Amino acid sequence: MDEYLPEIANDRVCPEDAKEEILNECESIWKRIEECQSKLMLLGTETLLQSDAKLSLLMMRVKALTAEYNQWQKRSPEEVIFTNPDVLLTLGKEELQKVKNDLEMLLLTVQSKNKKLEEDLKREQQWHEEQEQILDALNGLEEETTTQVQQFPHNSLHTRAFQELQNKMLKLRMYKEELLNALGKFLEEHFPLPEKGRSAEKKNSSEEPAVELITLNEILEILINKLMSTPHEPYVTINDSFWPPYIELLLRYGIALRHPADPNRMRLEAFHM
Repeated sequence: MDEYLPEIANDRVCPEDAKEEILNECESIWKRIEECQSKLMLLGTETLLQSDAKLSLLMMRVKALTAEYNQWQKRSPEEVIFTNPDVLLTLGKEELQKVKNDLEMLLLTVQSKNKKLEEDLKREQQWHEEQEQILDALNGLEEETTTQVQQFPHNSLHTRAFQELQNKMLKLRMYKEELLNALGKFLEEHFPLPEKGRSAEKKNSSEEPAVELITLNEILEILINKLMSTPHEPYVTINDSFWPPYIELLLRYGIALRHPADPNRMRLEAFHM
């Protein structure tokens, strides 16, 4: 900050004449204050007249002198207006120096804020340019995709391949339905419900099954659905509706596997793996 100080900074010390002038004026003011105080003391010793008008005037005078005395007591030497040019010049230089220092501090603060705003502006401009580049790239990708979508229906090669794939899927569904129907007929013919094969036994027995038994086809369907829906947990719990000879048949011919830790659970062999 020293480099900003003007040449007037070296003249801040009051000259000898200015000091003497200030001392003389201070002594003059002090004498006036003493005179006012002495007048106030004399007024207290005077014998007041009996007239109400005279008493009122004296009281008003006392109040006025007391107020003036208090005002002189409160005033500081800086508030005294001097008539000496040297004193006025020195005081003016000091005030200008204070204003100059305040303005320099304000200038530094404004410059710092301007620098920060410039950095923020550069970052915003860079971000704006990046966003424009991304937008241009997305627009180009959109136009390219739109062109490909518009050209796709007119491309006979892609259309033919798509139709062939649809035809193959339709044939596979039909072949699956035929296999399921043939398997169902085969199982119904050769593996009927236990009640049909044991009608004679039921006539001689008064006991009725606790639950209704299901066919072998239904057992296989349950095992297949469980394997396809939850391949990580393909085991099915064996309940009373599963006829034990059917379970033994599936296990013996390797169509189903029993759980290694729980004999009441089994799963279908994963032939597709």
